[in-house]
Amino acid sequence: MTTPLLELRNLHAQADGVDILRGINLVVGTGEVHALMGPNGAGKSTLANVIMGHPGYTVTAGSLLFQGEDIASWTPDERARAGVFLAFQYPEAISGVSVVQFLRQAIAARKGLDELSILEVRLDLMEWMDRLGMDPAFAERHLNDGFSGGERKRNEVLQMALLGPALALLDETDSGLDIDALRIVARGVRTVRDEHPDMGVLVVTHYVKLLEEIKPDRVHVLIDGRIETSGDASLAQAIEERGYDELRPVAS
Repeated sequence: MTTPLLELRNLHAQADGVDILRGINLVVGTGEVHALMGPNGAGKSTLANVIMGHPGYTVTAGSLLFQGEDIASWTPDERARAGVFLAFQYPEAISGVSVVQFLRQAIAARKGLDELSILEVRLDLMEWMDRLGMDPAFAERHLNDGFSGGERKRNEVLQMALLGPALALLDETDSGLDIDALRIVARGVRTVRDEHPDMGVLVVTHYVKLLEEIKPDRVHVLIDGRIETSGDASLAQAIEERGYDELRPVAS
């Protein structure tokens, strides 16, 4: 039996003593794309952050397995080095650190190296920027400093391409993007997946438009910290048409 890439078993988590995740069961296999949808405040971004190890959240029960190993006690950098990647909803700007400098350090850490040739990084960076349709001058700009929303999201895709994670968590990558920018970002995600077909992806989104571009194998609906239903891509379209109300649990 193949070990799942990611497996959450009855996962509970809280922040500041408040329960947010209330028993999540989820399995993502190698090369699969899963979408996580739900109303505001349902716990979608919390789940992505818990998987990544954000220190603001505490796992209180259940298991968080990555490639068969429980990583609930691992630090975020340990998870990143092992191959877990999070594309942020609102990527932070880092003034004074260029894109190429940041990626040089990140790739070295991912590969377990103390140092990495700047020439090697530049060659890979230029190749991927060309494949993603990005201006080469982008590499010398300070990380996300003065970037538009679309540029920040494309930079996240660029990082994903160069780091080659086993599991990519995309936290509302479509947030704040117009339809043209969304298609560019989605095309970038597809290009990266073509290069890394074994990479598993968990997409957190509100919008069907992104899922029309990044076709998921499974769609899960999170409401009040629990996955209430799962299905194929048609579930996302049904939510677009009817909303979440009929999926909410009936109060006892």
